[in-house]
Amino acid sequence: MTKQTITVIPGDGIGPDIIDATIKVLDKAGCNFDYDYADAGLAALEKHGELVPEETISLIEKNKITLKGPLTTPVGEGFTSINVTLRKQFNLYANLRPVLSFKGTKARYENIDILTVRENTQGMYSGAGQITSDDGTKAEAMSIVTREGAEKILTFAYETARKEGRKKVTAVHKANILKSTSGLFLKVAREVGARYPEIESTEMIVDNCCMQLVMNPEQFDVIVTTNLFGDILSDLCAGLVGGLGMAPGANIGENCAIFEAVHGSAPDIAGKNLANPTSVILAAIQMLEYLEMTDKAEKIRNALTDVIASGDRTTRDLGGTHGTTDFTEALLERL
Repeated sequence: MTKQTITVIPGDGIGPDIIDATIKVLDKAGCNFDYDYADAGLAALEKHGELVPEETISLIEKNKITLKGPLTTPVGEGFTSINVTLRKQFNLYANLRPVLSFKGTKARYENIDILTVRENTQGMYSGAGQITSDDGTKAEAMSIVTREGAEKILTFAYETARKEGRKKVTAVHKANILKSTSGLFLKVAREVGARYPEIESTEMIVDNCCMQLVMNPEQFDVIVTTNLFGDILSDLCAGLVGGLGMAPGANIGENCAIFEAVHGSAPDIAGKNLANPTSVILAAIQMLEYLEMTDKAEKIRNALTDVIASGDRTTRDLGGTHGTTDFTEALLERL
């Protein structure tokens, strides 16, 4: 049987530390992967003179599966978001951001289990029509939603809900104001929802959704929405379970998938053995589920759940006093 090779992008700041911890966890769980390491972000800019070197693109394309730490895009003109670049390059049209309550965190809620499915390539992040007037007094950007793109992400959301045994899909929109783009998305959402009668289909205006997530988050199961709204709502959902350190992300296309920590590179604590690797470990669990290695995924999730619930060598953001290496060691012992 051919071994699976994973492209690994350690990333910037705390990225190398939390990726290293995750690789140890995958190996200890018996996943038996080979790894091709690649550079991107500030580390790549310093080494190669570009944020995403061609060699990195080639490795992502060759191996089809990538595990990625946080990347830093330099602030200022002339630099395009690396994450947006990768999503466009490989047409990673679906962004999956699950949040799940873990006992032992400082989260304000319990029993949260929400999956946000975000369209990843269109909407306000399409990059089209971005213009600033010569005198700097006016700026424009274009939002593009196509029927094909909307149907693709909505079908993906319902198929994912069916596969995972979820009962409800909520389409989030702003069709009352954005009658063209959000209006088209909502129209297609109703059409696609009708094809899945066994799943409850609801719709919600985005501002109401934000309020409802804070007041009664337990009512949500799967949220599906456009790019900008999905970016905001998925971070809000992360806040329900303890923050971005407890939230993973998957970017999925037809022939390629990138799994990532969704938090930033935290340069202020880089190299200080303080970072919580949970986000990228959860992303690795998503990766294992994508590869249908569900037994390994469950094994790691159970170990992680026990470490956090027992407070055994947890990091400061989880109420503990330990660092990355101690937290990882507690996880490895359980595996």
